[in-house]
Formats: sequence, C-alpha cells, structure tokens
Amino acid sequence: MSHYFDVLIVGAGISGIGMACHLQKESPAKRYAILERRNAIGGTWDLFRYPGVRSDSDMFSFAYAFRPWMSPKVLAEGKLVRDYVKQTAHEFGVDRHIRFGLKIVKAAWSDTLKLWTINALHEATGEPQTYTCRFFVSCTGYYDYDNAYLPEFPGLESFEGQTIHPQFWPEDLDYTGKRVVVIGSGATAVTIVPAMVAGAAHVTMLQRTPTYYFSVPKLEKFIGVMCKVIPAHLIYAALRGVYISLQRALYKSAKRWPKAMRKFFLGTVKRALGETVDMRHFTPSYMPWDQRLCVVPDGDLFKAIKSGKASVVTDEIVSFTAHGILLKSGETLEADIVVTATGIRLKTFGGIEISVDGKPIATNRLLSYRAVLMQNLPNMAFIFGYTNASWTLKADIASRYVCRLLNYMDSRGIGSAIPRNLGEEPGQGNVMSSLTSGYVKRDIDELPRQGLSEPWRVTHAYEVDRKILLDDPIDDGVLEFARSKPPSEPAR
Repeated sequence: MSHYFDVLIVGAGISGIGMACHLQKESPAKRYAILERRNAIGGTWDLFRYPGVRSDSDMFSFAYAFRPWMSPKVLAEGKLVRDYVKQTAHEFGVDRHIRFGLKIVKAAWSDTLKLWTINALHEATGEPQTYTCRFFVSCTGYYDYDNAYLPEFPGLESFEGQTIHPQFWPEDLDYTGKRVVVIGSGATAVTIVPAMVAGAAHVTMLQRTPTYYFSVPKLEKFIGVMCKVIPAHLIYAALRGVYISLQRALYKSAKRWPKAMRKFFLGTVKRALGETVDMRHFTPSYMPWDQRLCVVPDGDLFKAIKSGKASVVTDEIVSFTAHGILLKSGETLEADIVVTATGIRLKTFGGIEISVDGKPIATNRLLSYRAVLMQNLPNMAFIFGYTNASWTLKADIASRYVCRLLNYMDSRGIGSAIPRNLGEEPGQGNVMSSLTSGYVKRDIDELPRQGLSEPWRVTHAYEVDRKILLDDPIDDGVLEFARSKPPSEPAR
C-alpha cells in the first residue's frame, strides 16, 4: 500500500521539526509527513545521553527564529534542548504528522510520474512500507547513528576496565569513585570531563592535540527582569541578534587576523587557569577556526582542572594495558573506565539508496546547490546547518528557501526543479571542508561536494546566505524546470 504526500520529510530532529513548522506556515496547503527512525522526537538530542551533554552553540541563535528561547541558560543541557524541540512540535501540531520507527531504505525518482517513491522498513515489526511524494526533504544530519568512530587501539582487548563511546552511553553507568580517562579534545570530551568530576575519583582528558576554547556565561541573568517590562519576543530578537553578531565577529576575526585571535584565545585560557598552567596542553598546532571552537560555560573545564579533580595529558597512545593506557612518553594512565570520545562517522542522507529513473546515484559525487539542493536530483532538498555557527541558523533559512521553491513551482505549474551543472568543477572537499577536524578529513568522500563558485560553493556566511536563500530570484538560470504532467494524482 502506498501513502501519498506532497512533501515527505525524513528526520524528526531539530532540522526536521523546523522544516515542518515552516512548511505549515508558508505552504499551508501541502500535505506532508515526517518519517522518523527513532521512536521519539529529537534526533541527535534524543540519541546522545552522556554526562553533561549540552548545546555547543548559544541557545539564542540555536533555537528557532519563530519560537523564542526564553530560558536564561545560554548553553542548554541536552534534556532542555530535547524538550524544546518536542514542545515546538506539539505547539505547532507537527507531532501529529510524524510516523515513528521507520528506517528509510530507498528513494527512487520517476521522471515520468514526477514522483519520489520511498521504501521504508518498520524496524520493530519488519513490515515494509511505501510512500510517494512530489518533494523529498532529508533532515538526517551528517553522521552515522549506528556506528561511531573508534580507532584501532593496540591491546584494547586486554583492558580489564570498561570502555564506553559517548554515542552509546549506558544509562546505568556508575562511575562513583572511579578513575576515568576521556580520550579526545573536542566538544564531547570538553563537556564530559567537568560533568564527571563530581562523582569520579579523578578524570583525565587524554588528547593527541589541543583545541581552542572560548568561555561564555552560563546565564543571561537579566532576562527575567526585562520580561516584566519588555515583550518576550523583542528580548529574544535582541539577544539573538547580539549572539549572531558575536559568532560572526569571532569567526571573521579568526580568519582575517589568525595570529592575533590565537593570542587572544590562548590568553583567556592562561588567565582562567593561572600562571602555573603548562600551556602546551592548550596550544593547538593549527589556527583558530580551522577546527570548530569549543565553548566552555563559565569556564567549567578550567575550574575542574584547578580543583585537582581533572587533568589534561597531551600524548600518544602506545597500547592499552590491563589497568590503563601506556603512552608514548612512557607514562601509564591508570583507569577503571575509558571514555573514547574519538568522534563520529559521516554518512550522507542516513545511508538511503537514491536512484533516478532506475539509475543508482552516488550522492557523494554530486555538487550541492546553495547547500540545499543537489546537482541532477529532482525535487529533493537536504537541510544542512552551519559548522562555524549555530546549526539552526542555516537550517532555518534553508527550510524557508524550500518553501519558496515549492510555492514558486505551484504558481507556475512546475512539476520538477533540478539544479543542472553546466561545467562547474568540484572544489577540494565536501560541504564541511572549511574545517580540518579529524572527522571531516577522515570521511571527506562521504558527503556531497562543493564547487569553486556560486551557486555550488558553500559560503558559511549567514548574512550572505540569508540574502541568497530568502531574497534572490528562484529562477537563476541554473535550476531547470519541467512542467507538471496533467494526469491524475496518485492514489492516497
């Protein structure tokens, strides 16, 4: 049995719920459904449950533009973000359109019918389901939910303690009084270390290379007071503007004056930790924003280190031992629990097999168009956020662009829109290649590619993308349009 919708959205995380809310507001006549593999709303925020999990962007720019974040918390715990997404879905009635427990296996486009056919599997029952739609939107993010990245550590099988990857954190883990080693120096490790110090005997962050940190206040304390005299939406708009401007200023400054910004970031760490700090543990080998900046709320990581409950070791792993980790320096870190915060694996569109008129499509070989559509793929969008700012900033305007495109097509009787590449050469890397982070370089051939010029180049600039996606003409000479075929609508 085939279920027909005008628009199918895959993923009920922050991007998918946002896309659905925009669709209801800006294209209200569209019949849509959200297909979600998990049995809950939230996506990433439902998956990750490790200690201290939180947003690594401020919530005033990470929250939806259309639904104010009025908590004073600047960086919110995972549960609060998950609740915010759920509440948004309920408030806008989006939750009534979600079909849970469905793994999308294949998506096939028919140019004759101007339709996508989506093959799904209800994982709990094994029941196959089929959906058809005019327009298909992937909101699955960019990483593999089933498999995390774990290097091959020599001697790991000899370790008598417990190893845990943050992506698959056990709910019943008791680390009270335990010696914990967290391998990694990215946002996950930086979050876990201060969160575990209250219960653990000691927590060591073992890193191969340091990262840059930027401390922000945990709370915007004046919100409660200002709400008594100023409407909430005005306060939110003002704070959102301030934080967006701060993000952009930090990023632009880092790219324009890398040496000066390096000195600035290292200086803030030295002041937070005191003169006795060994700065080799906090001095990266790369320039700021070559990799994502780690945000530290109220300097919690630095406080944990100063308390003596946490420490940082910069070294390379030789092998695991029965009771810890042997390092290249000859030192052994004893551990009861090792947390392998070693990163994610990238995956395009959640691994969905895509074909056009029976021909399989290698999406990782295609160029992205405005980082929203895909070269030669009809009526398909992917919502992909920023890596150098809040994810949702880009997801928000990308969703609005999809609605603009749908309305444009409807007003002109257009059946399909296809970005056509008439000679643009691929650039060096994929849509995330502004970063040199390990997880990006490791799976560089997994995600869609970008070109060297517009509209195939990813700008990573909110002020530029906002104009392009919300104001520039839809018909730019690159999109190829085909008229709708008169025949009857598919069976519902």
